[in-house]
Amino acid sequence: MRLRVQFLTAVGLAALAAGATSLSAMAKEPEKTAAASSGGGVSEQDILNDAKTPEDVVTYGLGPKAQRYSPLKAIDKESVKSLVPAWSFSFGGEKQRGQESQALVKDGTLYVTGSYSRLYAIDSRTGEKKWEYNARLPEGILPCCDVVNRGAALYKDNIYFGTLDAKLVALNAKTGKVAWRKDIDDFKSGYSYTAAPMIVKGKIITGVSGGEFGVVGRIEARDAETGEIVWKRPVIEGHMGELNGKPSTMTGKTNETWPGDMWKFGGGATWLGGTYDPELNMIYVGTGNPGPWNSWLRPGDNKWSASRLAINPDNGEIVWGFQTTPHDGWDFDGVNEFVPFDMQKDGKTVKAGATADRNGFFYVLDRTNGKFISATPFVNKINWASGIDKDGRPIYNPENRPGDPSQATGEEKKGKSVFAVPGFLGGKNWNPIGYSPDTKLFYIPSNEWGMDIWNEPVNYKKGAAYLGAGFTIKPTFEDHIGSLKAIDPATGKIAWEYKNKAPLWAGILTTGGGLVFTGTPEGFLKAFDAKTGEELWKFQVGTGVVSSPITWEQDGEQWVGVTAGWGGAVPLWGGEVAKTTAGINQGGSFWAFKLPKKVASR
Repeated sequence: MRLRVQFLTAVGLAALAAGATSLSAMAKEPEKTAAASSGGGVSEQDILNDAKTPEDVVTYGLGPKAQRYSPLKAIDKESVKSLVPAWSFSFGGEKQRGQESQALVKDGTLYVTGSYSRLYAIDSRTGEKKWEYNARLPEGILPCCDVVNRGAALYKDNIYFGTLDAKLVALNAKTGKVAWRKDIDDFKSGYSYTAAPMIVKGKIITGVSGGEFGVVGRIEARDAETGEIVWKRPVIEGHMGELNGKPSTMTGKTNETWPGDMWKFGGGATWLGGTYDPELNMIYVGTGNPGPWNSWLRPGDNKWSASRLAINPDNGEIVWGFQTTPHDGWDFDGVNEFVPFDMQKDGKTVKAGATADRNGFFYVLDRTNGKFISATPFVNKINWASGIDKDGRPIYNPENRPGDPSQATGEEKKGKSVFAVPGFLGGKNWNPIGYSPDTKLFYIPSNEWGMDIWNEPVNYKKGAAYLGAGFTIKPTFEDHIGSLKAIDPATGKIAWEYKNKAPLWAGILTTGGGLVFTGTPEGFLKAFDAKTGEELWKFQVGTGVVSSPITWEQDGEQWVGVTAGWGGAVPLWGGEVAKTTAGINQGGSFWAFKLPKKVASR
């Protein structure tokens, strides 16, 4: 625990140092302008149709359902072997660290965020910078897992993104000038923001980061034009929601599944964003670990931490909830994305949704009502539970829950240490899965690792780490940690697997050309046969890839792009597994690829 606390302090100081010493003239905040006009830019229909309009990428996930599938097929299993770089853009300066951003493309401009809360507008044909915005980060920011930013949102004339000091910024997409800037919450209390916002029905939807500091997770909707709050929905029971500036309804019932006052600092951070099904008019969000990690202090299911929630975007009411790890004791956040898709099963079409949970199980739910359909392991050697029962609850192995420190004897108040699989970084972490409607398979960038974990006494203190646990991550296989798996959601069977020596921390892109793209810490962007898993192409970008690739059509050609820059949680918290990434250079850049003219036109 001491190591984690030391980093939570150190990363804030490092961010301050970089922010204070590398501001250029371009980094100065532009003067305020009026709010975005109603004409031009990205419409609501553009957002809803993003998965079907390959000439642009206007949403995080290539569509509101975030299947990360593009119908483009000029780059296919044969032609991909000729894919070459068209340009590379450097983020510059000493602000390197993890680059986890998925880019957006609209009307000849590519938008990409960078570490330390930066946003760039780049000519998508030439790689030349159009404008740059650098947030002025204050002293004392407390990001958990590196100074990353995962992306932005486009709507009308504006582009929106969040910053590490828990602010939401709207910029004019053509000029980079500030339209408005709002506080999400107080960064001194442990709040931060790293996810890509989501636009739904004219509202910008955001969550909060900071689960390791006892903050309470919530989802909130703002008027995208003005930035004013429309509704708030806390995800931990006992907390009151808000609608149009007035109290609305309470989440759950106070003390139903939380003892005493523990719900007041209950965690459940909503730090990864969400997805949207326009047909059902539901937002789907995941919620993080309960606080503290020491589960002996909070007996009960601790709703709605480690869960998936469906929320009405009009009023912020919870439609249904499904808890993947009730009474979580291993930091198995349930925050991973819930991807809507239609599944053929027993001769019927099921409106389903799938999620690859940190706890190592791949879940399929009925997305209309949250009812459990199936759960199958997608990593090996899971031992915290022996399986999932017919109602979707874990069948716990009590001997693999970290011991109660209050029962410890001797001077060191430390509970019994256990070896649990997967480790707290999860069978899959933040890096998004992909789904191909062509193969009917999901593609999961997973990791095979476990951890020694033990509990310690802890008390809540505002702005301080709220863990009550110590840990050491360890690999479970000698020859690999990363494992890209293709899984059939109808059967739970793994169709193929690609093993990678270092952990996989990048997202997925699937295409109509029968390809799956992802990146590796070793610095490669790779393309695989979506049906067989055969590696067909790779390119070395000079630093680790921990972002989500995109593809788009431009001037009659298909392009592929990816953000590059090593960092994120693995080198910070990876323990023994971090040794597999030792020596990887940091970086900060965006790479764009296409086929040579003579290949593309044959």
